[in-house]
Amino acid sequence: MSIAEPPKAGVDEGHDATHGGHEGAHAHREPGFLGKYVFSTDHKVIAVQFLFTTLLMLLVGGALALAVRWQLAYPWSSLPIVGKALFGAEGGQMSPEFYTMLFTMHATVMIFLVVIPILAGAFGNFLIPLQIGADDMAFPKLNMLSYWFMWPAIVCFIGSFHVAGGAAAAGWTAYPPLSAQVQAAPGSGAGQTLWLLGVTFVGVSSMMGSVNYMTTIINMRAPGMTLFRMPLTIWGMFITAILQAFALPVLTAAGIMLLMDRMVGTTFFTPGNLIINNAEPTKGTGQVLLWQHLFWFYSHPAVYIMLLPAMGMVSDILACFARKPVFGYRPMIYSMTAIAGLGFIVWGHHMFASGMNPYIGMAFMVSTIMIALPSGVKVFNWLATIWGGTIQFTTPMLNSIAFVSMFIIGGLSGIFMAAVPVDVYIHDTYFIVAHFHYVLFGATLFGVYGAIHFWFPKMFGRMMSETWGKIHFAITFLAFNATFFPMHLLGVGGMPRRLADPYHYPYLSHLIPMNQVITWAAIVMGAAQVILIANFVLSIFFGKKVGRNPWNANGLEWMTPSPPGHGNFDVPAVAYRGPYEYGNPATPGERDYWPQFEKS
Repeated sequence: MSIAEPPKAGVDEGHDATHGGHEGAHAHREPGFLGKYVFSTDHKVIAVQFLFTTLLMLLVGGALALAVRWQLAYPWSSLPIVGKALFGAEGGQMSPEFYTMLFTMHATVMIFLVVIPILAGAFGNFLIPLQIGADDMAFPKLNMLSYWFMWPAIVCFIGSFHVAGGAAAAGWTAYPPLSAQVQAAPGSGAGQTLWLLGVTFVGVSSMMGSVNYMTTIINMRAPGMTLFRMPLTIWGMFITAILQAFALPVLTAAGIMLLMDRMVGTTFFTPGNLIINNAEPTKGTGQVLLWQHLFWFYSHPAVYIMLLPAMGMVSDILACFARKPVFGYRPMIYSMTAIAGLGFIVWGHHMFASGMNPYIGMAFMVSTIMIALPSGVKVFNWLATIWGGTIQFTTPMLNSIAFVSMFIIGGLSGIFMAAVPVDVYIHDTYFIVAHFHYVLFGATLFGVYGAIHFWFPKMFGRMMSETWGKIHFAITFLAFNATFFPMHLLGVGGMPRRLADPYHYPYLSHLIPMNQVITWAAIVMGAAQVILIANFVLSIFFGKKVGRNPWNANGLEWMTPSPPGHGNFDVPAVAYRGPYEYGNPATPGERDYWPQFEKS
């Protein structure tokens, strides 16, 4: 094949109307500092804003988790470093109430301010226009607002620790009975109100992104970029945007209804004859279980909102470093679609222990088990992609392989919990904690780590250190498994979730050593993230400079300068083939990849 090199950086020939619909965008006045770096409408700057913010929140959420783990390993002992500052000069021990705030806000920060926004906000923003050949998002100002709507949520979540009554506590499903508390004890429960406001803000932020991503992918693909020439990263983002569009309004409506219960006296969720703080019984006509139905109708699809983009990105990375096409490209797309569809009809498995008609429980159980089928298709296709490949064990590849292996463990444990008789026993135990951390940390965040290393050269024009990247991977991988795999054993041993001092119960006392081992493994894992942050920040300034395509990859993003300039492409992008044309060359010395943007 004859190969044409991509054009050099610094040439701006403009794009026609078929290339994104922003024909006049290149004749632009250079914005000032605020317009360029703060209130930017450039999708690449917004992506970097999301990335920096979510990495900061990752450290915050991790710190909350370590405080939880310390309490479980050494109950009522002084919290190291910050204990006396937080809880007083004498002792420095947290209270049981503060412990419940910690685990609830840890989950809140990690889900709403880290995993979802780093996938959709950071990588979705950066990759969608570049990989489909567009010069920006369809709605740049809406894109800017989607980032800035996240900051009121950050203020609400973090600020809730400093209001009367403290932050939200006691888990997702204990909130509705508290809705009458504001009338019973004015001034208390303000943290709960702030939690609901924060969830509403992040919901609106995600909805803005969802509308933008769907419109951009449908309307702004480059010539030749058909749906079945799109990288699996874009398919993951597209299906995720559809999930958000259908699921988020339900959570937002539920949050507004609960806010009205708390603030203006409605009774959507407040039942009658509820007594709080020795006040008069409530006269509500609401239903507590309605909150659980509405919350989990969003929150189970949210699991796939946190997985599908990572699945797509990992597929791209595995193909690149196995130097092979993705095995079963179309079945991969169909399986992602099936996962998303089934994800909408399984929310009830979170409520098996809430009291459910056995026939309905059977329906939810069967539909939940069925999700294993498309998930299995993806796993076997990933393994087939790697099998027989010329594997390059780069940092992105190592993290992507970790994604696949951890997803398998998390998925297999999920089948246990799909069965009603088993779930009734393990529902509120640490087996559940182990499961969802294998899926949402072991899978999703290892995928994110791989994506950071893979697309960092395109974002900043420099390479992250491979040596330190592999050190970070090795420590994180080992410490992660040492932290979360033993939690399966804690759960089978009957250790409940949400208890500040489980050793008060004699039948759990033999689990103290295991909890201490888990805590120290978690501390090591948390310390390893400092390596990632240091590598990330230092590489921006001191990393090795790279050209357009340092990984010899095939997507349209690799034809742009590193980093891309205004409008992304210095010549109009055209897709001539799919994104996975890798293979052994016919003759020695010939290239083993064929980019989408090369005509012949």
